[in-house]
Amino acid sequence: MTATTIHIPTLQTERLSLRAPGPQDVAPFAAFFASDPSRPIGGPLDLAQSWRLLAGIIGHWGLRGYGRWIVTWKGSDAAIGLVGLHHPQDWPEVEIGWTVWGDGLGKGVAQEASRRARSHGFETLGLSTLISSCAPDNPRSAKVAERLGAVRDGAWTHPEYGPFDIWRHPKTAP
Repeated sequence: MTATTIHIPTLQTERLSLRAPGPQDVAPFAAFFASDPSRPIGGPLDLAQSWRLLAGIIGHWGLRGYGRWIVTWKGSDAAIGLVGLHHPQDWPEVEIGWTVWGDGLGKGVAQEASRRARSHGFETLGLSTLISSCAPDNPRSAKVAERLGAVRDGAWTHPEYGPFDIWRHPKTAP
């Protein structure tokens, strides 16, 4: 048998750590995905569905060489969100996505973590463009995109999740 190693770098901001997802994240991840706020991104899900989704997020790193990180407050290992680069087979292009829950809500976590992920995408990975897909009925997500300096640039419809507005990110961030 050949072993596969997936490298997931840890990124830091002033207040946050963006780290690899792990077994300790199953419970908080599943709790969020069992709730109504998860509707715009495919929820609510049961525990088994959430586990498979988290496993797919880890696998994305192996398939693409980039992905989404679990977000924690510095000095804590408790998951407060999921932020990073996302490009499933049925997505139009590489996206910066954010999901924040619990103690991270309303504290600028999505914006701070996404800014760091975007920097990693452009500067470390050499990506030439990044979008965010915001559901039209999720104005809070669109507000994060705006605060990040992204501009609305069309729309697309996913066959399972429905319509999304495309927000295009600048290479030089505000």
